Amino acid sequence: MIHLLFSLIFAEMAVILLLLFRTPLRKLVIMGLDRMKRGRGPVVITTVGGTILVLLVSSVSNILTFQQREIEPGTINPTDQVLFTRNLLDTSLMGFILFLGLMMDRLHHYIRELRLLRKTMEAVKKQSRSFDDAKNGSSEDHKAMEEEVATLKSRIKVLESECTAQTDEVKSAESKSEALKKQSEGLLLEYDRLLEDNQSLRSQLQEIGQGLADSDGKKSM
Repeated sequence: MIHLLFSLIFAEMAVILLLLFRTPLRKLVIMGLDRMKRGRGPVVITTVGGTILVLLVSSVSNILTFQQREIEPGTINPTDQVLFTRNLLDTSLMGFILFLGLMMDRLHHYIRELRLLRKTMEAVKKQSRSFDDAKNGSSEDHKAMEEEVATLKSRIKVLESECTAQTDEVKSAESKSEALKKQSEGLLLEYDRLLEDNQSLRSQLQEIGQGLADSDGKKSM
């Protein structure tokens, strides 16, 4: 019994040491404990722990019985003393086994929680990096769009100035065409007046020529 208890204690201490330090065997121990906590493993562990706890309670009750006998003088013999020492050793070893088992279970639990926390932190860091990259990309796209907008604004200003210049040219051409139209109308009026004057002069010349012809005919008679 004592050899079995010492074997369990040394095994638990070895597992605890492997869990405390980062060694290649640490992953194997964690995987083994993970498998032990699956399926029927928890039932077996609970059964073993309950058995040890029952034996511990029994040993404690025996120790209390021996202590009560010590109160009465002459009731303790060497055999009882040996049994008392054996029960005290068994109780200490079983209590130490339960304590190491609880410590081992908590270490395994905290290591798993730490691994999950690290994975979560890595995922959060990756998301933050992707978000920063997307933000930088969007800022670059925003800058490119701003540059394109500025280029379009300058192009619009150039087109507006060209349109203004063309509008001024059209207005000047319209004013010139209006002036030429008025000038052509004046020339047409002047031409009509000259035609009328020419007609009147022709009629006057014809009348004068007719008068001269009549005077010459009278002289010849």
